[in-house]
Amino acid sequence: MLRLYDTQTREVRDFVPLEEGKAGLYLCGLTVQSEPHVGHVRSAVNFDVLQRWLRHSGYEVTFIRNVTDIDDKILTKSAEQGRPWYNLAYDMSRELARAYEALNVARPTYEPAATGHVPEMVELISELIERGHAYAASDGSGDVYFDVRSWASYGELTHQRIDDMEAAADADPRGKRDPRDFALWKGHKASEPETASWPSPWGRGRPGWHIECSAMAGKYLGAAFDIHGGGVDLRFPHHENEQAQSRAAGRPFASYWVHNAWITTAGEKMSKSLGNSLLIPSVLERVRGIELRFYLVAAHYRSHVEFSFEALDEAAAGFQRIESFLERAGGVERAEVPEAFAAAMDDDLGTPAAVAVLFDTVRDGNRADDPAPYAAQVRAMLDVLGLDPADPAWPSSGGAQDEKLTSAVDALVAGLLEQRQAAREAKDFATADAIRDRIKAAGIEVEDTPTGPKWSLA
Repeated sequence: MLRLYDTQTREVRDFVPLEEGKAGLYLCGLTVQSEPHVGHVRSAVNFDVLQRWLRHSGYEVTFIRNVTDIDDKILTKSAEQGRPWYNLAYDMSRELARAYEALNVARPTYEPAATGHVPEMVELISELIERGHAYAASDGSGDVYFDVRSWASYGELTHQRIDDMEAAADADPRGKRDPRDFALWKGHKASEPETASWPSPWGRGRPGWHIECSAMAGKYLGAAFDIHGGGVDLRFPHHENEQAQSRAAGRPFASYWVHNAWITTAGEKMSKSLGNSLLIPSVLERVRGIELRFYLVAAHYRSHVEFSFEALDEAAAGFQRIESFLERAGGVERAEVPEAFAAAMDDDLGTPAAVAVLFDTVRDGNRADDPAPYAAQVRAMLDVLGLDPADPAWPSSGGAQDEKLTSAVDALVAGLLEQRQAAREAKDFATADAIRDRIKAAGIEVEDTPTGPKWSLA
């Protein structure tokens, strides 16, 4: 049975879904303000492994991963760049999709965008006001706030007392009853574009960050669902506020909270503000997407990872040894995963122990007279981790690495073809034929055309 560390209870718990045989999983996606870096995609990769293991374990999974495409940060960044906020959000959403594809992050069941669910947010805010847990600011701003002191359980996720919490820095505190009250709705400001506002009972405005996820989770997973995930930095205030407003509205919300740790550089969280981010296209100039994913998967999702290119190169070399074994073993179908691998995955997604089983199986296969049975198990384990090289979901091109390889092959073949052409012009047909045979033996077909020889992979 799968056991997961529940952030709220602070213990590893048996996973018991609300509905037998089914699992509802919600992952807080990214705010699409800029290009994704390695720290961003860790969360997506970790929870991709979770949903793959749930499916492998026989669950019917509904997996929701949202996109926050309206937010203070997006408005600020777009203004700095002198372009519409929706243009920035759209472009960065496409960059994010390309990063996910490069790392074989499976598409979720649904990927809702915040701007497409404003009516659901307005409805939820109205419910909170009716229940006495939210109020419209009296300062004429058009803001609406959640009243944290009206909800006795506020702070239960992160085990904090209200009086020990810092003020919510998401709106002008003058309209708040308590500095810790957080914004559910933000009234339109003259300094903001009109397009970044929607009609509401409290005037034109836009949703606060926290209400977005509650509304989207509720629409696609219902009032109660199994697992809510995200980066550990989202526990407070984002997830604390999500849970409070959802439960205050009478929605049980998530049964389990699962958080992945940071990727750090020089001991600090990888972030755009620190200027130490590593953008995905740049990293993929050094390693393939499958190697970067292996690097991310090999660490336990709750362990902080200190990023270094040396560690990344070491992980890439390790994965290449696995690939070499599969190539020597030849084409095999997937078998069942070893029991030790399943036990590791059931133990709070223990990927380090699972990867150790993977390498042990490769070692045993290299020593065996018949490596095929071991290769079949290796492929099964890699499939669970989203790392099977034969998976057609992997991009056919490995980005810059493959482009460099193609250019190198093209240069080598072009050189051989020039030698062949020189031999033909010298009527040394034996040499010309020998060169052509060498090229063909390498799996390359040569076609003589009126404009010169052309080659293609056989």
